Amino acid sequence: MGLQTVFRAVTMGPPGSGKGTVSSRIAQSFGLKHLSSGDMLRANIEAKTDLGLLMKSCIDQGQLVPDDVISRLILSSLRGLQQSSWLLDGFPRTVAQAEALDSVYDVDSVINLDVPFQTIRERLTSRWVHLPSGRVYNIDFNPPKKPGLDDVTGEPLAQRDDDSPETVSRRLKDYERQTQPVLEYYRYLLTNHLHTVIVYIIVYS
Repeated sequence: MGLQTVFRAVTMGPPGSGKGTVSSRIAQSFGLKHLSSGDMLRANIEAKTDLGLLMKSCIDQGQLVPDDVISRLILSSLRGLQQSSWLLDGFPRTVAQAEALDSVYDVDSVINLDVPFQTIRERLTSRWVHLPSGRVYNIDFNPPKKPGLDDVTGEPLAQRDDDSPETVSRRLKDYERQTQPVLEYYRYLLTNHLHTVIVYIIVYS
């Protein structure tokens, strides 16, 4: 029996860059387990786990979820995938989170979605969501069949608070401030031959 190679990667990119869509396609093409940090966070909040309650408290107070809390959540989810290949979507977002991940797993590839911020602003402020299901529409390139209504249920669509123009601009600035050091961290690992490869995907639309 041949040796099976375990491959581990992370996808980085600003809010609205398409991390979930791109990660899902890559995972399907290469047989990787796709793990979304956002999905894990929401699932824990809905299930009212200890970590979920702690994260909800932070979010309700307008605070960022502490690095150690989100790292515990992700590493706990990865614990059952020791012999599996996976692709992490949306984590790490800070150097502390990257160091926490690196202390347990060797990351083989970092995929960075480099999308012009103006493109993201236009994309997010045109985004509407069916909140119960999470179905997403865009009035520019993926509009609902009937304006303002979900294609499946016919229920009203809503725009998330964090998709307003002011909030989008703030989120993009926060991402740039937090994530550039993470890319530098992975460049350092690459420079020192620690088996990390950075792949840049530049997306224009």
